[in-house]
Amino acid sequence: MGEALRLEALGIGALKEVSLLLAPGEVLCLSGASGSGKSRLLRAIADLEPHEGEAWLGDTARSSLPAHQWRARVMLVPAESHWWAERVGEHLATPPSEADLAALGFDAGVLGWEVARLSSGEKQRLALLRAVAVLNERPAEAAALLLDEPTANLDEAMTRAVEAWLSERLGERGWPTIWVAHDPGQVARVAGRHWHIEGNRLVEKEPRAWT
Repeated sequence: MGEALRLEALGIGALKEVSLLLAPGEVLCLSGASGSGKSRLLRAIADLEPHEGEAWLGDTARSSLPAHQWRARVMLVPAESHWWAERVGEHLATPPSEADLAALGFDAGVLGWEVARLSSGEKQRLALLRAVAVLNERPAEAAALLLDEPTANLDEAMTRAVEAWLSERLGERGWPTIWVAHDPGQVARVAGRHWHIEGNRLVEKEPRAWT
């Protein structure tokens, strides 16, 4: 199973002294006003921006690994995903299963699609599939997921489908996950804990009573 994700006095921008412990497989939802620092905090955890403090995955400190090795284990799925090749399949070292594709509203033909034809919602779903596939390529290594509004461009039905698919993967692999979300309903459905950014600190909220 997975390992815990631990933040020790992490600081970036206005946020200071962020200390959290996520158990294996735990989902923590993060909310806050626009510009409050949600995305920057995820980027700091993934070592994509200079920051204060330390992050740990199990017994492994972020500072003990080269940045690219840490990012391969602590996987950030940004709100706007990055694509570098012409076709979808070129971004996946191992073709996904038909079941995974179907769960996210695709069939095998999507691997031949040009990235340029993808809608924002299709890119979000495929970016999630890609991230999970990368982590699955190294099943013996501890890993964590950082999700920046992963269903922001999806309708209600597809949002629920993505939530169910992700929850099953997280339960199977035990990946601790920080999930940026604004919808109280989604927070109630997926979060074990919910933290809200207020000024320069995080305040814990009750996931199922948040409004």
